[in-house]
Amino acid sequence: MFLHKNYINGEWIETEEKVEVVNPATLEVLGTVPDASEKEAKSAVDAAHQALAGWAGLSAYERSEYLANWSRLIDEEQEELAKIMTLEQGKPKKDAIGELVYGNAYMKWYAEEAKRVYGEIIPASTKDKRIFVKHEPVGVVAAITPWNFPAAMITRKFAPALAAGCTVVLKPSEETPFTALKLAELAEKVGIPKGVINIVTGDAKTIAGVWQKDARVRKITFTGSTPVGKILMKDAAETMKKISLELGGQAPLIVSQHADLAKAVDGALQAKFRNGGQACVAANRFLVHEDLFDEFVERITARTAELVCGNGLEEGVHVGPLINADAVEKVEKHVNDAVEKGAEVTTGGKRAHVGAGHFFEPTVIKGATDDMLCFQEETFGPVIPVSTFKTLDEAIQRANNTPYGLAAYVFTEKMNEAIYLMDRLQFGIVGINDGSTSAAQAPFGDIKRVVLAERVEKKELWNI
Repeated sequence: MFLHKNYINGEWIETEEKVEVVNPATLEVLGTVPDASEKEAKSAVDAAHQALAGWAGLSAYERSEYLANWSRLIDEEQEELAKIMTLEQGKPKKDAIGELVYGNAYMKWYAEEAKRVYGEIIPASTKDKRIFVKHEPVGVVAAITPWNFPAAMITRKFAPALAAGCTVVLKPSEETPFTALKLAELAEKVGIPKGVINIVTGDAKTIAGVWQKDARVRKITFTGSTPVGKILMKDAAETMKKISLELGGQAPLIVSQHADLAKAVDGALQAKFRNGGQACVAANRFLVHEDLFDEFVERITARTAELVCGNGLEEGVHVGPLINADAVEKVEKHVNDAVEKGAEVTTGGKRAHVGAGHFFEPTVIKGATDDMLCFQEETFGPVIPVSTFKTLDEAIQRANNTPYGLAAYVFTEKMNEAIYLMDRLQFGIVGINDGSTSAAQAPFGDIKRVVLAERVEKKELWNI
């Protein structure tokens, strides 16, 4: 069993209260982590604030070297990290290794970018003046990360913050904390100074509440649900913190009349089944031109039926478990709603009984319509609902008919068509003939303002 502690000011801190971490594939308890109180949350900020001047005062080359050395250890410990991630999150080990490669790309990229925080000299309005612009670190950054990518979401937040000279306090998901704490062990090994990174596990509302009220925390970065993001944004206003939010998605995948069908099917599988569909950029609504619709459904059904669902540590598994029972229930609700409204399940469609865990069969739904839950909400599971369209403008209108604007996917072999779609789709990331669009060197973000009805009490939102 994993028996872990929090990492605060370069020390491993124990607490009396514990949180159990469960393997979603077997429902076995993997171990425990501290259920930190307000005391530990404040101690983390104390340490980060105290370390800030020293860390920011290092040369860019010194910070770069720390990140590069941390990155090297992540590569060396890749097998161990992947095993931990699969045990606590469920994704197949091959996918876990892929996440580590992707996540470590941020460390490598920002190790170089640390040396390129350039200033500017701007022409002044009079000849006897000079305007110098010097970039300074924001200060202490509070990061709150989700369970679905327990390594990459951390490196994506740590790397740029540390490169810029900021110190960090992190609250990883209580469902997947062991990956974060292993990363902290590696940071300690490379000698990153005490207090520069601090990791606190436990109740998100308690920990975030302390950090939001503390004026020494100058920035909040959060990846998770939209309702929680709205709470964080409101609370951050009290101390005027900067804030970065990566929230929900409702990604359309458009297969045009001029698509290469083999390429589209490959891309669709990649965009949907990475991490079992549990990704904010996962394709959620599949819009296929009527001329290709039947053949696309036939091909995607055959390929999906071949996918093996099971424990991610076993060889040959393509799709692991969902994170918990609520996730399975939501996917089942979406599938049943589609069937009740006239859609046809061509493969899958039910819970997968391959063990004690939270499994759902990889599923294809033919004849999805815009009024179905799978087209209205983020399914966050292994379901491909396919609908047909006649014209590109129809596809664009339907794709944009959502409050979400994170990612979209387009498959076409005509350049002018690709540009037409790219210019009109209201999404921050548009992949053209590509089912995997995120990269360390490119921006990642939403372009819409999301307005959602409050459907649950605030105290429940942290579980979403």
